[in-house]
Amino acid sequence: MFSTIPEITQNEVKKALDVAVEQVHRNLQEFAYKCQNHSSVNNFYPACENNQWTNGFWPGEIWLAYEHTGVPALSETGRNFVESFLNRIENKIEVDHHDMGFLYNPSCIAAYMLTGDEDGRKAALLAADQLIARFQEKGEFLQAWGSMDASDNYRYIIDCLMNLPLLYWATKQTGDEKYSKIAKKHIDTCLKYSIRPDGSTYHTVFMDRTTGEMIRGETCQGYNDESFWARGQAWAIYGTAVSYTHTKNPDCLDAFRKVLPFYLSKLPVDMIPYWDMIFTSGDEEPRDSSSASIVACGLIEMADLVNGNESGEYLTLAKQMLKSIVDNYSVKDSNISNGLVLHATYSKKSPYNTCTPEGIDECVSWGDYYYMEALTRLNKEWKSYW
Repeated sequence: MFSTIPEITQNEVKKALDVAVEQVHRNLQEFAYKCQNHSSVNNFYPACENNQWTNGFWPGEIWLAYEHTGVPALSETGRNFVESFLNRIENKIEVDHHDMGFLYNPSCIAAYMLTGDEDGRKAALLAADQLIARFQEKGEFLQAWGSMDASDNYRYIIDCLMNLPLLYWATKQTGDEKYSKIAKKHIDTCLKYSIRPDGSTYHTVFMDRTTGEMIRGETCQGYNDESFWARGQAWAIYGTAVSYTHTKNPDCLDAFRKVLPFYLSKLPVDMIPYWDMIFTSGDEEPRDSSSASIVACGLIEMADLVNGNESGEYLTLAKQMLKSIVDNYSVKDSNISNGLVLHATYSKKSPYNTCTPEGIDECVSWGDYYYMEALTRLNKEWKSYW
């Protein structure tokens, strides 16, 4: 399908990862105790307090850089953030939402895996407790945000599939299946309602508080409710892959095989999607490079779970995507940006959505993290933080 794009070579993977790690090292001075904002401003991240849903990704980059180099300064800085994230969850600082996995897997579970940091384990378990407190029995889903008794917020979003690995980890750590049972129920609900017949996805699904059934689907961060928000589709691809990893539920594999072809069918020639995949080559719309990195991680994840030609196809696609990102989107000059990957989109306003426009054609923290994760996955046998 994308025969004109070569695969990234192992030498290119190593070089790109080296460049990314060098940028992380440069950023330690400014971001040793402060988090990076969710997105850059004129391609440079401002510092922020640890109070955004995206703040786990910068520590995740630090731990990936530490894995690549073993430099003590990186692990020391990573532990600074463990303290910050423990304080955040203990004092319930902006945690009344479902993004506990995005916050605590790359920051605290990574720290525990790599250094045995017990505060990292403690913080992540508290985060798992916070996440399951958002489970709605009627409808069997984890409510995305808002008051649990607010009828207008009785909904979940496709992103949550990537928060569920925190719950599987908590079950393995404690032996208590309450965490994994809730994760599996949420997956079943998501697979039932979030994926359209053509393989595209709704960003948000509103549920009925009385019947527990779907009321409607919306694509709140996409162009309109029936369009194809690129990052939502990317979360579905990686989310079904990690769900299959943890459950071996064949429905997750079937869903992956459904959402991936739709995503591929909407890509422009360089494999980097527009922010909404309703747009195609020739449209003057911003790209979302972060979606490509997320999908690459999902492809590499699933390549290890299937056999033969299917596995090889997924790995080839991931290598082609990363080749395109490295060559045309990655930051190669620190004078241009303190991020890793340019041309991402956080939130774009359209005539049909209510989004706050920000992070448009910028670096975004999750895009940088998943770019490093994908390179790491290709560079060595990697034990996932997810």
